[in-house]
Amino acid sequence: MNKILAILVFTFALFSEVSAKAFEDTYKIGAGDKLQISVYGEDDLSIDELYISNGGRFEYPYLGQLHALNKTPEQLRKEIVKGLKGDYLIDPKVRVSVIGFRSIYVNGEVKKPGGYEYQPGLTVDKAIALAGGFTDRAARSKVYIAQSGSEESKSKVKLSNKVMPGDIIIIEQSFF
Repeated sequence: MNKILAILVFTFALFSEVSAKAFEDTYKIGAGDKLQISVYGEDDLSIDELYISNGGRFEYPYLGQLHALNKTPEQLRKEIVKGLKGDYLIDPKVRVSVIGFRSIYVNGEVKKPGGYEYQPGLTVDKAIALAGGFTDRAARSKVYIAQSGSEESKSKVKLSNKVMPGDIIIIEQSFF
């Protein structure tokens, strides 16, 4: 029994790490995200907390203005490594981490509509729970998402659908 439990815990931990890595590899940095940039052994080149504004630009030591919007953390890391390599450092060890995600918004027939901090793995039903749950007048079959950065209008979703940072969840009112 203990071996089975240990295998299950190990498998879950491995799956969580793999899915977090996959998320990090595809996640695009957006306005409202908070980043941490660490350069091993170089405190003056490390930034503990960096808020990405609507312009998406930030000032980085020795490299000047860098643009982060719509890049993955890995793409930004490679840009910093390339800029620091040679003139400043021989082999810079850089890590770019998202330490805070832009908010998601839950509007319509929920008890506490508003913005909520995104967390990886968030689904529509969990977001609705964050907003206090459905009101008595909510049309549970009329739940929509307007995705961040998308030119398309809202699309109907299931409660089990994944939510991404910046998404707007809309719950319509029922007629009865």
